[in-house]
Amino acid sequence: MTSSRLLIVGLGYTGLAVACLALGEGFEVAATTRSPHPRRVPGVRMLPFGAAGAEIAAATHLFSTAPPPGDGAKGVGVDPVLDAYGAAIAAAPALRWAGYCSSTAVYGHHGGGWVDETTEPAPTQERGRRRLAAERAWASLSGRIAVDLLRIAGIYGPGHSVLDDLRDGRGRRIVRPGQMFSRIHRDDIARATLAAVRQERAPCVRVLNLADDEPAESAAVAEEAARLLGVDPPPAVPYAEIESSLGPMARSFWQENRRVSSAATKAALGITWHYPSYREGLRAILATEIEDSATD
Repeated sequence: MTSSRLLIVGLGYTGLAVACLALGEGFEVAATTRSPHPRRVPGVRMLPFGAAGAEIAAATHLFSTAPPPGDGAKGVGVDPVLDAYGAAIAAAPALRWAGYCSSTAVYGHHGGGWVDETTEPAPTQERGRRRLAAERAWASLSGRIAVDLLRIAGIYGPGHSVLDDLRDGRGRRIVRPGQMFSRIHRDDIARATLAAVRQERAPCVRVLNLADDEPAESAAVAEEAARLLGVDPPPAVPYAEIESSLGPMARSFWQENRRVSSAATKAALGITWHYPSYREGLRAILATEIEDSATD
């Protein structure tokens, strides 16, 4: 596996977890950053985003976490990575797989019904439309390499969960009966990504849904987090009472209601989730925090 070279474009919260797992499996790992003061990760070659050409030419696998313009990325095109390096990626001699971090927002509103990997995208929000446009741009590479479109649900994990919100006094228990959200633990994203990387496939495009097995109402997750922390949950607040106070991005999440199935994805990758619901995920986060505090 030492001849496999993974380039991660965007070493953020998810990219870092993928990098650490890939290093443990023997990959050579490089990662780009736009930060003038990038984090240093032992074993990962860091380089500025604008200097990624040589790494693209040498990479066997490419994993992009970069959002489309308007979702936090700079630029005015469809996808910042393909805008800058589309020709280089298309010509990369060793490249055999590319994974693009998309969003389940491409499915749009389904009235709380289930969607799966075969559901036709029908985004109702601008952020979903931008993601779908980026997906189609990445899919155009599938005539030469295997392309996986990773449609990711709400990401949580250590340092990024409702546990932190409750401790910081930012937690809210917003009640809207029947409004379902799908989630996925960051470490399960990394496991699924490495499972996809390890597969040898002919050039094609594939949709992977990264969402755990139990969509749930937001209030239920807040209640479980409070129980684990041994505190009272925040007061229940009907969504209708706080809707006008939400920003456009937050409001957009509440305007779509769907349950995301990942059964076909797990079967295709030969995995099960370590954290099949928010319950296991939150318990694991808290256990890790307790363990870390004991060793400080």
